Amino acid sequence: MISKENAEHYQWGDACDGWYLLKRQDMLIIHERMPPDSQEKRHFHSISRQFFFVLDGVLTMELNGEKHQIAARQGIEIPPEAKHQARNESDSAVEFIVISHPTTRGDRSDLAGQ
Repeated sequence: MISKENAEHYQWGDACDGWYLLKRQDMLIIHERMPPDSQEKRHFHSISRQFFFVLDGVLTMELNGEKHQIAARQGIEIPPEAKHQARNESDSAVEFIVISHPTTRGDRSDLAGQ
């Protein structure tokens, strides 16, 4: 059994946390936590398709220039080549699951100045 409590932990971006729930080449599942007023770099994946599912809080996802507010028990799909950026614009932490197929490792291109 795997959970946030026993999964491999890492930190990224603006003091954000991630836990690998499943870490394989054909699929990656991560539980992530973003503190208030944090964001990742705007980027895209050439091959990987992702699905973000919010567990707690509200995640702001910019997807190809359009802003989406994703609340708890809601999700959004990010297709390959779609430029996107996850942000927490709220005053409380947001926790979510990210499912990537195949893995995003080695398949991420950050967009300059974003």
